[in-house]
Amino acid sequence: MKLAYEAFDRSGKLVRGTIECSTREEASAQLHEKGLYVSQFHTDASHGDHAGTKTSLPSIKRLKGLSLVSRQLALLISTGTPVVEALGAIERQVADAQWRKVLGDVRSRVEDGTPLSEAMSFHPKMFDSVARSLVHAGEAGGTLEDMLRRLATLTRQQEKLIASVLGSLLYPAVLIVVSIGVLVLMLTFVLPKFTTMFETLDAPLPATTQFLLVISETMRSYWWAFPPLLILAGLGAWRLMGTTGGRQKIEWILLHGPIVGKIARALMVARLVRMLGVLLEAKVPLLEALALTQESIPSRHFKQLLARAETQVAEGESLSSSFARDPMISSSVAESMQNGERTGRLGSVLSSLGDFMDEDNEMIVRSLSSIIEPVILVGLGIMVGFVAISMFLPLFDLTTMTQGGG
Repeated sequence: MKLAYEAFDRSGKLVRGTIECSTREEASAQLHEKGLYVSQFHTDASHGDHAGTKTSLPSIKRLKGLSLVSRQLALLISTGTPVVEALGAIERQVADAQWRKVLGDVRSRVEDGTPLSEAMSFHPKMFDSVARSLVHAGEAGGTLEDMLRRLATLTRQQEKLIASVLGSLLYPAVLIVVSIGVLVLMLTFVLPKFTTMFETLDAPLPATTQFLLVISETMRSYWWAFPPLLILAGLGAWRLMGTTGGRQKIEWILLHGPIVGKIARALMVARLVRMLGVLLEAKVPLLEALALTQESIPSRHFKQLLARAETQVAEGESLSSSFARDPMISSSVAESMQNGERTGRLGSVLSSLGDFMDEDNEMIVRSLSSIIEPVILVGLGIMVGFVAISMFLPLFDLTTMTQGGG
């Protein structure tokens, strides 16, 4: 059987190729002897990539679907239901059309004798390398139910964290949009009604009022230019994020910012630690677990950290000493790793550490959101107050002058 593979070498570089072997286990062993750590196999590389690309979903939607499928599959298998029948039952129950299509394809391949993990590899956008590795470990060790429960817990935690972050940012984002909308309405509809009155007064206007009148006139005269500018700005930001250099700059800002940086680093380290812990608890070899985690982490900095750790561990160093050298890894994380290595319980220690870090991060995000909301409200009040005072200040001046003249 000819298998196409994707693997990582000891430097962390992605390697693609094909190999002739009778089983996936034999192919994995041969590649491991060459210093390659397999992340996925395909019986037909082009078909697998194509299937994955056609059925891609947004991250939060994919995680929700994967969590649901994993939980239900583990539950059905625990009752003695065969894998094919369990997949068919979930396929009939799932509401999303794309997930239903993917599950139908996976079920038909399993019916033809393909292992579940290999059938999942035809849809890498839906079943990532960590999910496939856990399922493969469950198939090899006869603990598929337990591995599916671990996968469900992992994806559920990621989904919960993303939902918490998005929920915490939703209200501040709405406040910002409302603030901008109120300001635009006052400048384009309310302030022009005062312009005629200011002209009839024939009195000198304060500098702030003149400044707002210039802005109002510009917005009303050149309103047609703002939509194209906003579209161009959005396209420019999207194109910047699509380039390697742009993503690196955005990542650097996120990881090194004064307030956001601390939260972004904590979220990324918690995700890294949790994935490593789950893979190690599933009896995945450490080097392979590092390679799989490297593939699943979006941050370039942490990808490089995992690649260096993989190389150093292969050379005989401990994982904790490799992580301790990175300035973004706190001493508490490195010490926890060291204790886990010393007691031989590195996987469970990392999983517990991931739980604690996720709880702390959720509290930090909520606290930051509760601080941002009053700041935005105060800013909105200052902006509206500034515009209102600038509009009524000439009337106050005129009243004062009239009373003085009387």
